[in-house]
Amino acid sequence: METAKAQGRAQETGRRLLSGMRPTGPMHLGHLFGVLNNWSKLQQTYECFFMIADWHALMSEYQDPSKMALSITEMAADWLAAGIDPVCSAVFVQSRVKEHLDFFMIFSAVTPLSWLERCPTYKEQLREIKGRDLTTYGFLGYPVLQAADILAYMARVVPIGMDQMPHLELTREIARRFNGMYAEVFPEPEALLAQTPKFLGTDNRKMSKSYDNFISLGDSDDLIARKVNSMITDPERVKLSDKGRPGVCNVFNYFKFFAGSMEGDVMSWCENASIGCTACKRKLADIVIEFIKPHRRRREGFLRDKAYIEKVLAEGARKASDITAQTLQKTLKAMKLYDV
Repeated sequence: METAKAQGRAQETGRRLLSGMRPTGPMHLGHLFGVLNNWSKLQQTYECFFMIADWHALMSEYQDPSKMALSITEMAADWLAAGIDPVCSAVFVQSRVKEHLDFFMIFSAVTPLSWLERCPTYKEQLREIKGRDLTTYGFLGYPVLQAADILAYMARVVPIGMDQMPHLELTREIARRFNGMYAEVFPEPEALLAQTPKFLGTDNRKMSKSYDNFISLGDSDDLIARKVNSMITDPERVKLSDKGRPGVCNVFNYFKFFAGSMEGDVMSWCENASIGCTACKRKLADIVIEFIKPHRRRREGFLRDKAYIEKVLAEGARKASDITAQTLQKTLKAMKLYDV
């Protein structure tokens, strides 16, 4: 009953929201804290479209896309386990909604090459991601596909972090250019800045599948313990008797996320050298394992019922297509491209 009421409120306000993730591997704790928990709240007040962005994934994984089908299924299971409600929100796979590529073609035709070459994320990933050739037209053009994703739904808001602002601004520029060239069709979407916590990977870099420094939502207890044990601590604490600096220790940061009530105790252990880093990480591993268990249990339940996952994705694609087909008709009419 509450879900139906929330859905009604979202539709009455006319506020539509699109967000998505690429199925390029396991979902991890950074996704849960940084995205999924936020999505779960947003779906109560917005008309939400949550997209498994397989076309985006193909742009970087084109040399070996064989694992993508499994990643799509597991991603859907993780979303459902995290509280994404398919009654309240449309959950779908990008490639099953054909208008995404229609809009990608249209916007590719009107987007200057210089707008794409200046994209900071493009430059960063070319520099950081090794072992894959990303010097392709598709990878250069993926911000145009992002714009197509957003504008196809006439989305008014997009939940993003500050690092994604250049992409959203490019979407706004593409909308302005189209509207000025043809007719006023697309709203300029606004950022819905997510208050995402600073949650680093086990190697103190940004938690990322590309860096393989994450704790997956489907990891076993033993694997979680091994990953926590590999975490980098205070580099100046060499001997057991050395006093540590909690402020520079990623393990301490994790305690604040998972066991805030223990923050004072952990700080005392570290600053007074009461216990060593290895013992501290064992305590953290136990806490993280207990935190993940309920999600993993729900996740495994959904994965045992793949027919239900497929039903959710099919219904989500239908809801999405209803919207994008209408937008495409308006777009073609504005362009006077066809007699529609």
